[in-house]
Amino acid sequence: MSLGDLVIERPAGLYCPPGDFYIDPWRPVDRAVITHAHADHARPGHGHYLASARSEGVLRARLGAITLQALAYGEVVEHRGVRISLHPAGHVLGSSQVRVEHGGRVWVASGDYFATAAPVGALADEDNLTCDPFEPVRCDCFITESTFGLPIYRWRPQREVYADINAWWSANADAGRASLLMGYSFGKAQRLLAGLDERIGPIVVHAAVEPLNRAYRAEGVRLPTTQLLSEVTDKASLARAIAIGPPSVQDSAWARALTVGGIEASDAFASGWMQLRGARRWRAVDRGFVMSDHADWPGLQRAIAATGAERVIVTHGYEAVMVRWLEQQGLQAGSFRTEFGREDAAEAAPPQSAEAAREVTAAVDAEAPETGPTGAPR
Repeated sequence: MSLGDLVIERPAGLYCPPGDFYIDPWRPVDRAVITHAHADHARPGHGHYLASARSEGVLRARLGAITLQALAYGEVVEHRGVRISLHPAGHVLGSSQVRVEHGGRVWVASGDYFATAAPVGALADEDNLTCDPFEPVRCDCFITESTFGLPIYRWRPQREVYADINAWWSANADAGRASLLMGYSFGKAQRLLAGLDERIGPIVVHAAVEPLNRAYRAEGVRLPTTQLLSEVTDKASLARAIAIGPPSVQDSAWARALTVGGIEASDAFASGWMQLRGARRWRAVDRGFVMSDHADWPGLQRAIAATGAERVIVTHGYEAVMVRWLEQQGLQAGSFRTEFGREDAAEAAPPQSAEAAREVTAAVDAEAPETGPTGAPR
């Protein structure tokens, strides 16, 4: 930490001293700027909330009666001489980066974000289809997440993953077997729904998912027609159905209700952690699909480079690896200890073996001398 930093660590969270407010605090505070509505970033008990207008519906649904000021993306509000604006992060509906300007300096806190390795404006079909795409914001200091900040994390094209999911569902339907696809209820479930081919069969969702679907539709996000499992009157139709539910439904009575004619549903899990060897076995599912709402290693690199920041502070994820890589690129780098990354314990990464850890270290060593800040060869 340096004297005059615009954001510092405090026991309650990331604090802006000149503005006297917090960003995604994990303990109750008077004023909180919220990047998005996942439970590890948006917590109850704050006196005043500031968040994007796009996230208002989900925030109110999850937190109840709160004092909330909603900002349009790019709109500026000034508080105690600090200019604050919110900019799309591409992670989930309403997710935002927080731009803070004071005394001629600009800091940006990313929150969670999804950015591709493609240049801005290219390969738009690779953006998260259910929210506004990540928008690089120029700054002096960039506070970045690093959930998947390892070279082994490189996402396949989104359209290929959707094609694999639909092919799996179609094969199950032809065999008279329901399909159960699990992912986090807010964000991941809606992104999965957006890529489903409705022609294959009916789509049912868990009760934890449907209220969030309504919030997405209210913001103009196109999702296919869905119904609650309890609303299905023709049980035989489930033989061609796909069900979307949170990870907690695995082996539950809800999941067993998908059994038709004595044939149990085929289950699958969608997460960035499926990139790891053995992850499908660890989750004990029939299929694993690699899909994340966080940036992969190349996406992190390009997002950081696009900010033009000379200083980068890394938060939740593989902080040490990312800090090391940033320093090898000639950037001033450090890390913050946070309590982020706990939005769903069931989505946590499986434990790594010593062999896997050695592979990670080797990958960083191999990559560092050959790439610049944009990930392109020097």
